[in-house]
Amino acid sequence: MTDQSTAAFALPDTLVAKRDPALIAADVQHFAVIAAAQAAQIAELTSRLDAARRAPGGSGQAALDRDLEIHRLTTQLRLLHRFGLDLCLGRVVRAEEPEPIYIGRTGLTGPDGDRLLIDWRAPAAEPFFGATHADPMGLVSRRRYRWTRDGRVSDYWDEVFTADGLQGHAALDDQSAFIATLGTSRSPRMRDVLSTIQSDQDAIIRAGSRGALVVDGGPGTGKTVVALHRTAYLLYADPRLGHQRGGVLFVGPHEPYLDYVGDVLPSLGEEGVQTVTLRDLLPEGASAAPETDSEAARLKSSAELVGAIEPAVRFYEEPPGTATHLEVDGVPLRVRAEDWAEAFSSAEPGTPHNEAREQVWESLVQILLDGVEVDEEDEGFVEADLRRALAEHEDLTSVFNGAWPLLEPEDVVADLWSVPAFLRLAAPWLSSDDVQRLQREDPAAWTVSDLPLLDAARQRIGDPGAARRRLRQQEAAAQERARLDEVIDQMLEADNIGGLGQQLRHQDLQDKLLDQAALPSVDPDRLAGPFAHIVVDEAQELTDAQWQMLLSRCPSRSLTIVGDRAQARHGFTESWQERLERVGLDRVEIASLTLNYRTPQEVMTQAEPVIRAAIPDANVPTSVREGGIPVHHGSRTELDEILTVWLTEHEEGTACVITTEPVVVPDRVRSLTPALAKGLEFDLVVLLDPQEFGTGIEGAVDRYVAMTRATQQLVVLTSS
Repeated sequence: MTDQSTAAFALPDTLVAKRDPALIAADVQHFAVIAAAQAAQIAELTSRLDAARRAPGGSGQAALDRDLEIHRLTTQLRLLHRFGLDLCLGRVVRAEEPEPIYIGRTGLTGPDGDRLLIDWRAPAAEPFFGATHADPMGLVSRRRYRWTRDGRVSDYWDEVFTADGLQGHAALDDQSAFIATLGTSRSPRMRDVLSTIQSDQDAIIRAGSRGALVVDGGPGTGKTVVALHRTAYLLYADPRLGHQRGGVLFVGPHEPYLDYVGDVLPSLGEEGVQTVTLRDLLPEGASAAPETDSEAARLKSSAELVGAIEPAVRFYEEPPGTATHLEVDGVPLRVRAEDWAEAFSSAEPGTPHNEAREQVWESLVQILLDGVEVDEEDEGFVEADLRRALAEHEDLTSVFNGAWPLLEPEDVVADLWSVPAFLRLAAPWLSSDDVQRLQREDPAAWTVSDLPLLDAARQRIGDPGAARRRLRQQEAAAQERARLDEVIDQMLEADNIGGLGQQLRHQDLQDKLLDQAALPSVDPDRLAGPFAHIVVDEAQELTDAQWQMLLSRCPSRSLTIVGDRAQARHGFTESWQERLERVGLDRVEIASLTLNYRTPQEVMTQAEPVIRAAIPDANVPTSVREGGIPVHHGSRTELDEILTVWLTEHEEGTACVITTEPVVVPDRVRSLTPALAKGLEFDLVVLLDPQEFGTGIEGAVDRYVAMTRATQQLVVLTSS
């Protein structure tokens, strides 16, 4: 090989045939052009980023545009710095075009305008992933690369779709790039698998974003891979989902899962996606405990009980039924019952309670002002004085605060669990036994089952912190106006400024003169939504109540729903359509994955009977490979020896002991419960006393899930 080819390829001696210049010369030349273009683009983007950062911040839309441009340039630079030549995933040769087309993690253009890399999400790149021998999609051949960590090609695989593809252009192997990759060791964090996405997975990744798409598949079918890559694809292909339109929220089952997949989206060039668990959507989620009463958990899992938040809040929005008499600065005023009703009905539909409170107050004040006769030339002064006087009037504000108080979402939910009469008012369908079961000694000792109700209360009432900040902002504005009045008084005393003084007293002009920068800002809750699209993994575990948390954040009803009915710990007897229609989704499409790419046949042979005993119609996928290592059954006294031997023989890779009890494990080995292992994968999985995982469907699902985490070897150890 030449020095130039050595720079791009690091093929071992066992692959000497693939070093043939006839096979790789075109790649070597193209990689050299890519490297030069990358360096030039990095320099250009760095210069543009520096200029954008030096530019004045501006305000309003100009400030937003500047921030978005800085974010876009930063993201592009990170991707280019993160990868070298391994930006390139592979290449295709089309029947009508003899020159190879190279596919990349991002698009790349040369100085002459030639496309050096086609972004993997572009329509022109689809055949690289979707072509099969049954449907070549116009391809003659396809090549996929395997890259070393320092950005050199350590192997490559060719596939040919026509006889012409064999003529001096292909290096064929007994196994595909994908199958070869399956046997490699896992790392503590999931890597993107762009270069080996399969046609069935790619079809789902590129499906449209309208409505709800369910990705249904058993263990090892690549559901999570599809969900992550689909997220990146949709952000590229559908401008309706961009960050300016709400962006995408990615919801995973637990923190170990988020840690495991945390690198994938950034490696695909998407750093703006918020990845969370349901707990993360609320501040109370971090400390919420499991619900120990299964019947209370069942009651709280219903969307109907979440709906009880609405009448519970409406209880605090009832207008006074009698007239209120008051005197303000010597002016007698009367608020009739119909005036109260008119003001209370003025809130815009959908406005949270605490925000609507401000609208109702403004409407009430306007009703009172409309009833006061004032000379036209004095109207502005009198109105401003009356507004201040009304805001400070103890009797009026006392009645108003009692009829439409500023609420805390946590207090409303706590009252449901501590005041039986209030719960019966909000949820009259509950039996007396149900009402009593939901009462508890410490109503604010939040559980995971409380989170959907707390979330509904927060959505309906509004963030109390934001409401308090708005009040502080109003108070600060009042203080700023008072300061401005004092300045104007001093100007009037010092100089005879005539009509200008009258103008300075005008409310609208004073509002313009206020120092807005001095007022406290109100930061929005970035997780409150709305989001343009939501992706939820392990969706089979969500209760109807938890679905309400997501749907309230996704008015478009555009979702990617990933799950396996056979992995639902509490059972899933309905179809996906039945479940999702019940929670409020009416446009549902199902895409099924049936091939298990992860779990060896040796493991699946023993895992399948475990789940079929509890769920006879479970969607058990078919494994595509054998691992060559039989499942080992033994005594838990062997645990230390098994882990020691495995760590000695495997310098790379991951291992996990799945158990329901605490266990000390060495470095590079994790210990997780079956529930926290869901969604993860390990080279070695050791099940410790799986008979203790539970009984019924929950126990069977936990054992099935735990067994199918193994990518190479499964060991089952018991105490007896």
